[in-house]
Amino acid sequence: MKKMYRSVAGLASIAVIGGMAYAGASKVSVDDSVIAEQRAALASNTKGAGFGPQAPRDIDSATGTNTRAFQAAPAHTAMNLCNIHFHAGAEHKGGDFSTYAGNGDGKGYNTGFLYSGKLTDAELAASDAKAGGLKPGDTIEVHYVHTTAQITPGPTLGACLSEAIKNPQLRVETQVYVLVNDDSAADFVKYTEVSEVNGYHQAPNIPSDTGSPITYAGSTTGPSYNETGSPFQVTWSVRPKVAKVSIDSVAAWFNDNIFDEKKAHAVRNLVVNPALLSKIN
Repeated sequence: MKKMYRSVAGLASIAVIGGMAYAGASKVSVDDSVIAEQRAALASNTKGAGFGPQAPRDIDSATGTNTRAFQAAPAHTAMNLCNIHFHAGAEHKGGDFSTYAGNGDGKGYNTGFLYSGKLTDAELAASDAKAGGLKPGDTIEVHYVHTTAQITPGPTLGACLSEAIKNPQLRVETQVYVLVNDDSAADFVKYTEVSEVNGYHQAPNIPSDTGSPITYAGSTTGPSYNETGSPFQVTWSVRPKVAKVSIDSVAAWFNDNIFDEKKAHAVRNLVVNPALLSKIN
């Protein structure tokens, strides 16, 4: 695949810091050689081109030799929340989500990383919830995207831009959840509520009990970047512990959210090339 360079104004076309809708994707799992070829293409297409550090990554590893520097974004509480979306399977690896789901179809479906803990039979019981094809036991990675631009939260990453600022700083507060068939589990709708706090659009109920976030310099993600580098600079904060949420509440969120999200999104291959990773301090 040829190198792909996009202007900051084209950020909206990326749709999410991710990829395409998940439900209905093929369950076929490609051979390891397909993923190896994609990683080789990524290395070839980025070598010497000046790309900055990429995402997603293993948050339990501090390794990285990419020295393309950019200023870390402010704390998310001093930025505007612009978009919330999530991926089926964690894009990042580490903490409570280190079980590989398999190669999937080579296009970001049925891959990523899964909750490594145990769930009860009751939590895993089949559900009639219409949660975009997701089922109890599935792992999702939620991206709470923040921008330094003055915006109104809304669909796609286009909501993170404004006519006044086309190149805002971006930060993604990241939380991995596992879906359970339990009405007493946490409410996903509450976790994704949006309100104004101290003059900024915020998601004030992002879990605060899922470990200290691992912060690093990276990029936008999604399978469109499996073979080419993302040119966008993103400060990531990834919480290492998983939170359980009711699958019914996820279905309710799909039915009514300001981001026009109806399905989970596909994932980018984990970036493992040290030359494409920043060092975590």
